Amino acid sequence: MAIAEAGSSVGAGKVILDYEGPIALVTLSHPGRLNAISVSMWQSLAGVFAELSADDALRCVVLRGEDGNFAAGADISEFPHERSDLSSVMNYHRRILAPALESIGSCLHPVIAQIEGVCVGGGLEIASQCDLRVAGATSRFGVPINRLGFPMAPDEMRGLLALVGKATTLEILLEGRVFGAAEAMSKGLLTRVLPDADVAGDVMQLARRLASGAPMAARINKQTVARLSPQAQALTEAELLSFFKYAESHDHREGVRAFLAGQVPVFSGD
Repeated sequence: MAIAEAGSSVGAGKVILDYEGPIALVTLSHPGRLNAISVSMWQSLAGVFAELSADDALRCVVLRGEDGNFAAGADISEFPHERSDLSSVMNYHRRILAPALESIGSCLHPVIAQIEGVCVGGGLEIASQCDLRVAGATSRFGVPINRLGFPMAPDEMRGLLALVGKATTLEILLEGRVFGAAEAMSKGLLTRVLPDADVAGDVMQLARRLASGAPMAARINKQTVARLSPQAQALTEAELLSFFKYAESHDHREGVRAFLAGQVPVFSGD
């Protein structure tokens, strides 16, 4: 087993990389935090998937969470020191989260998301970058960041928007509601939904089927789908700066403060 350690601090979480023959198993591990993704875990994800893409012997990647949950989004406890002003917010989303999501989405090999328990916020952003998503019947989805007083960053929205389209993306973001697997399936977020006890076994059977196919065909299919899919023009630096100016708003600071204090935020629109 190879382990990509995500930071040296106790409780920072880690990304675990293991193999079953030509199948790579990538596990998000943050005990006690529903696998909330720390900065060091995002950075490890970027590195791990770059390493996997360079491995021609691989046939498939399974991305999953530890102990019955996929991921409860980004680790909000880090926000006061990792996202404290405009510069650090831009760095967090453009230099930490975006490269991780890009690395997953551009992986040479098919990537399966094994979704159990919570898959919200950054967890849903990660799942949206995978090629197939198999979920348990009691798993839960959503992006409730409107309660934190900030929008979804452009590089993070890209995968969700490509997966479910404009109307459903706006519904998920504007409502900020957490919903179940059946509704996620109806919205087009999932490949299939199974009884919780069957998810892990089904995912491995699926991974073995993919691994038994022609790897070149799988890679060309991924590349061709990406090439034929509509691609939005990248935002300019001025547009990005305008977007991230929310970082210095009252509502953003109030949302994060209230969440960490276990209180209901009071938004003013400022």
